[in-house]
Amino acid sequence: MPYKDKPIEKLYYSIGEVAEILGESTSLIRFWETEFDDIKPSKNSRGNRVYKKEDLELLKTIHYLVKQKGYTLSGAQDKLKGNTEEVSKNKEIYHKLKDIKKLLLELKHRLD
Repeated sequence: MPYKDKPIEKLYYSIGEVAEILGESTSLIRFWETEFDDIKPSKNSRGNRVYKKEDLELLKTIHYLVKQKGYTLSGAQDKLKGNTEEVSKNKEIYHKLKDIKKLLLELKHRLD
């Protein structure tokens, strides 16, 4: 059986990395920290925010609800208090479809 490299997952992400992953500004990430109690990044010895994978996933879910689904911040907070499993599933489906769309557009570009 051939050896397959596993994707390397980081333990901690800087606020700049989180902002880049989400395609948003660092100030928006800091603002969401004040609005959502569950976002509690640790701070390193220099005082910089460091986000765990769980924090990143929560921020991705908030981003999905607010930016893709059009929820207000209070609406997103209510949705997260409710059925988070459903929200996570829908977010996952959305991102998979987005990846498929990107792949299809790349294939179309190659054919042109």
